[in-house]
Amino acid sequence: MAVEIKEIVIRAVLSEEEKSGEPSGTDSYQKEYVIQECVNQVLKILSKKNSR
Repeated sequence: MAVEIKEIVIRAVLSEEEKSGEPSGTDSYQKEYVIQECVNQVLKILSKKNSR
């Protein structure tokens, strides 16, 4: 069965990067964490919809 996503809303709040323009190791980790959390939430929503 195919899954069609008609609407997806992703909200994120990230701190500003350092003035040098390169993210530090911590910033990179935080961004990956935010992305992973978004993916987890999308998968939960899809799982709930598929179980109905």
